[in-house]
Amino acid sequence: MDLNKFFQSKAFKIIFWGMVALIIVLTVFKVGMMIGERRADFSQDWGDNYHRNFAGPKEGFSGNLPFAGQDFIEANGAFGQIMEVKDQTIVIKSPDNVEKAISTDEKTTIKRFQEVLKISDLKAGDNIVVIGDPGDDGQIKAKFIRVMPSPGSFVPSQNREEKI
Repeated sequence: MDLNKFFQSKAFKIIFWGMVALIIVLTVFKVGMMIGERRADFSQDWGDNYHRNFAGPKEGFSGNLPFAGQDFIEANGAFGQIMEVKDQTIVIKSPDNVEKAISTDEKTTIKRFQEVLKISDLKAGDNIVVIGDPGDDGQIKAKFIRVMPSPGSFVPSQNREEKI
C-alpha cells in the first residue's frame, strides 16, 4: 500500500481529526479537574486554618462549617464589609455571612475610585472587592482591592460632561 495514498485518504483524515478532537476534549477535562482540585484544596485549607485566622475552635469544625451544604468558597476573590484591619491582614464578612481573611503585602494595590490608598486608610465598615490568589493558610493573598462606596451613598457628579 502506498503511504501517500493512505495519508490523502478520507479514512486517514477522519482518524486524524478524531484524534485531534479527543486530545482537545481530554485537555479541557484535565483543566477542569485542576481547577476543581484547587478550589477544593483552598476550601479545605480555609476550614483547617479557621481557628488560626479567626480565633475559632482549635479542633476545627468537624462538619460544623459555616458554608455546609454549599459549593466551595471563593478562593480567588471576595466581596464584603471590613470587620477588622490588623497589620497586613483584613477580615471581611461576605454577604453570605462567611468571614474571610485577606492578606496583603507591598505589591497589593488598593484603590477608591482613582485614588491609591494604603492599608492604613481602610477601616471597619468599608465595603471592598478583593482579587487575589488562594493561600495555603486559608487566606486570600490580595493582588488588588477596590474600596466601594456604601450602597446608596454614591451620587455621580452632575457637572461631569458625558463622553460618547
